[in-house]
Amino acid sequence: MYREVILDHYKHPHNAGTLEHPDVSHEDTNPLCGDRIRIDLQIADGIVTDVRFLGRGCAISQASASLLTDEIIGKPVAEVAAFGKDDMLDLIGIPLDKNPVRIKCALLALKTLKTGVYGYLGAQLEDEDL
Repeated sequence: MYREVILDHYKHPHNAGTLEHPDVSHEDTNPLCGDRIRIDLQIADGIVTDVRFLGRGCAISQASASLLTDEIIGKPVAEVAAFGKDDMLDLIGIPLDKNPVRIKCALLALKTLKTGVYGYLGAQLEDEDL
């Protein structure tokens, strides 16, 4: 069921860990399955210069966090804030549309990231922002 990329990111996550003094740090869970993700960002001049994540949970939630951290490093904060659900599902690259629980797993990292970024920008994340 899982693409090799998903399994590789799950077994060997990129950007794992925490930042000592992050500009953004946010943690969230998926109450349906217990997956947990924390994302830390370092931001300089409006650009994400470093990112780390910690988490536990299924292969999809953890691989999604790893893939997402690779995707956003070096990007402007405004671009990160605009990264959406469809972008995330494209990044993952496996069909999840028939399984709403798996979609929540796949989007946990995005929700965690965007909640933190929106807080940094002084905005409130709404459901339609994902």
